[in-house]
Amino acid sequence: MAKILMITGDFTEDYETMVPFQTLLACGHAVDAVCPGKMAGDTVKTAIHDFEGDQTYTEKPGHNFALNADFDGLEVASYDALVIPGGRAPEYLRLNADVLAAVRHFFDAGKPVAAICHGAQLLAAAGVLQGKTCSAYPACAPEVAAAGGTYAEIEVTEAVTDGNLVTAPAWPAHPAWLSQFMALL
Repeated sequence: MAKILMITGDFTEDYETMVPFQTLLACGHAVDAVCPGKMAGDTVKTAIHDFEGDQTYTEKPGHNFALNADFDGLEVASYDALVIPGGRAPEYLRLNADVLAAVRHFFDAGKPVAAICHGAQLLAAAGVLQGKTCSAYPACAPEVAAAGGTYAEIEVTEAVTDGNLVTAPAWPAHPAWLSQFMALL
């Protein structure tokens, strides 16, 4: 089974963090959830984003998600794959040079990467979308294009795979997104 790294942070989307973490564990994979500046046993606050007919998603407080590994001293080469949840966390995670270097490692090594929703912001900042087809929350489409990627406008329940990259617009795509990601594993 695969050893998977999940990079997350405060105000990550609740479902996009907990569901893949628990699903991958249930399927026998080892998953290390990390956040810069926090250690194993610390928690990140999550937010529940929903689609209720407004111009954008609504946000409600989610759960506290417990990290199970340290970001400091992380050896990304020891991981087989990467998961990047969405929510607001990618907005500030993309400002961390060590996070960007970690993301680049997975692309340079051709390892599977799964990103959902606003996770595309982290991919764009890491400079790994050139020539890639990538789905994301629709508000991230300009960032995908600016980073040299092709934005895949798909249904919220769908996912798209381009080489080692699996992306989806939001949590309603979990079945397609996780299925495509696990096929790469």
